[in-house]
Amino acid sequence: MSEFPRGKTAIVGTGIFGIDSRPGYTATELLGKAALMAIADAGLTPADIDGVFATLPQEPFSAMTVPEYLGIRPKLVETSRTGGSAFELHAMWAALALEAGLVDAVLICYGSNQRSASGKLTGSGAPPFVYESAYKVRNPVGSYALSAARHMHEYGTTRRHLAEVAVAARKWAQLNPDAFSRDDLTIDDVLNARMVVDPLSVRDCCLVTDGAAAVVMTRADRARDLPNQPAYLLGTGSATWHRAISAMPDLTVTAASEAGARAYAQAGVKPSDIDVLEVYDAFTINTILFLEDLGFCPKGEGGRFVEDGAIAPGGRLAVNTNGGGLSCVHPGMYGLFTMVEAVTQLRGTAGARQVADAKLALAHGNGGTLSHQAVTIWGTAETL
Repeated sequence: MSEFPRGKTAIVGTGIFGIDSRPGYTATELLGKAALMAIADAGLTPADIDGVFATLPQEPFSAMTVPEYLGIRPKLVETSRTGGSAFELHAMWAALALEAGLVDAVLICYGSNQRSASGKLTGSGAPPFVYESAYKVRNPVGSYALSAARHMHEYGTTRRHLAEVAVAARKWAQLNPDAFSRDDLTIDDVLNARMVVDPLSVRDCCLVTDGAAAVVMTRADRARDLPNQPAYLLGTGSATWHRAISAMPDLTVTAASEAGARAYAQAGVKPSDIDVLEVYDAFTINTILFLEDLGFCPKGEGGRFVEDGAIAPGGRLAVNTNGGGLSCVHPGMYGLFTMVEAVTQLRGTAGARQVADAKLALAHGNGGTLSHQAVTIWGTAETL
C-alpha cells in the first residue's frame, strides 16, 4: 500500500480578507482578494497557479467561476462539498496531486458575504432533513443543541463548561487585531445570554460574518526556495458517519475520532506532541467534543478539561488561537481559517497571540451537523 507523502508538500502562501462586514462585495470578489493575497505571499503570480480548489457557498460551479474570475487556466480543479471540512479535504487532494506531478502550485480558496448580503447563515440549497423537518427544528443550532444536551446527560457537562469555551475563544480574539469580536466576555455573560436552542445561548453560537481565506500549496523542494517559511503537510484523515443528526449513531462521539487517528498515524505524532490546536468551533459543544475525539482528553472529560481557562491564553493547551468561529470569523464555512491560523503560528508571525516554539499544528474541519470530519497536521522543517 502506498503511503501518504508525509512532508512532501507545504503551504507557502496565505491570505485573509474582509472578516467583518463588507457591503458591496460579492462572495467571489472577497474570495478573489484573499486568493491574490495568498499568491503574492507565496512569491508567485496567478500564472504560476495550475490547480484551483475553490468553494463559494451558493455556487455549485465554483471550480469554473473562480479560475475565470482570477484569469487562471488550471490543469486541475476541485470543489468537494462537505461543508466546513471541505478545505482539509482539498489539502489532502492537493498533496496527492502535487506529489503525482499533476500540478505544481495549488490555490485553495473560499469566500462568503453572508453577513452583508443577508445578515444570517447562508443556506447551501440542501432539502429539509426528512426526520428533523417534522419537528421544525432550527438547524444547524438545533442539531448541536441535541449533542450538547446528550453530553450533559451522559457525562455531567454543564453550561458553565460550554461558557469556558466561549470565554477562552474571546480571550484569544482579544490578542488578534483582525478578530471580529474583541470586547470583554465573562462566564456570566454567556450563561445569561439569550437562549437560542436549549442549552445553547447566543454566546454559544458562532459569529455571522463576511470573509475569505486562501492558501497556496506546492512541493517541498520548491517551497524551500520561496519567500516564507513553509508549513509542511505531515498527515491527513477524514471520515463520514452520517448526514442528518437523526442518523448519528452516538450524539457524543464524532467521526473526528477516526479521522484524527489516521492523521496522527500518517504524521507519526500523537496528541501530546501538538503545540497548536485549531478546531472547528461553530458551537461551544464542538470544542469539547473534538478535544475528546482527537485524543486530548478521555471521552466525557472535555468539560472538565476546559475549566479554569485551560484552553485560553496561558492555559495548558493553545486552542483556536485566532479566536475561532466563536469570536474571530465565521462566514458560513470556517475550515480554511483553521489552516491559515495553523500556518501563521508555525511561521511565528501571530504577534501577541503567538504560541512560543510552535512546531506542530493540527487544523480540523467539521462539515454538516457533525457529519463529516477532516484533520490535517502541519509542521515546521524541524518536524520532517
